[in-house]
Amino acid sequence: MTAKRKPVAPFYAVGLLWLLGGLFLPLYTASAYLLLAAVSAGVFLLVNGICQGGGTVAGSAGAEKEKTPKPAPSTGNEELDKVIKDGNLALSEMKRLDDNIADPGVSADIVRLSQVSEKIFQAVRDDPDKLPQIRQFMNYYLPTTLKLLNAYDRMSGAGVSGENIDGTKTKVEDMLKTIVRAFEKQLDALYGSDALDISADIQVMETLLAREGLKEPEMKADPVQADGTDIKLEL
Repeated sequence: MTAKRKPVAPFYAVGLLWLLGGLFLPLYTASAYLLLAAVSAGVFLLVNGICQGGGTVAGSAGAEKEKTPKPAPSTGNEELDKVIKDGNLALSEMKRLDDNIADPGVSADIVRLSQVSEKIFQAVRDDPDKLPQIRQFMNYYLPTTLKLLNAYDRMSGAGVSGENIDGTKTKVEDMLKTIVRAFEKQLDALYGSDALDISADIQVMETLLAREGLKEPEMKADPVQADGTDIKLEL
């Protein structure tokens, strides 16, 4: 796999931004964290464009605008609108992190997290009654995952190897496997009530079909004959 490492200046710029953000913003809240993550994406694109000589500042700003997800139309549900907005920011940040991080294993985990997260957001779009089930996911698990990935990204871009950097990166790599499974379980849990409803519908339909004589009788085996050679099936 071709290395995806970009010039180091954008990483320093993002690191400085997070340092300042930690001083002036309440990063323990999901909205502040996701806002800073979105701004980080813009800063990274801007500085990276300048370093690579890919055009003027205006050109870099145009690329930033092009990659920033357009605001989704309002659904009329304030909580759902916020989840969709924060979800889009989180997906955009995952894409940026995947582009930055060269490690193929971590990159694969980020892609999987992005896929599962997108399906979680789609599930609540389709059924807003499921919103209470993902509050903990939105308020803690998702922003904390992005925080871990950003720390990994900054340490990878430091350009040095040491006990603290290598140890922390290994811990994040190991934790990502657990996080992927947790996100998948969160998605599965959203369909718990649907599974119960479908099971109930199947049971009712089977009962009605049997009552109306529309269900095929089940085949069953006759007891083994005395000589042990024949097996008969009866209706």
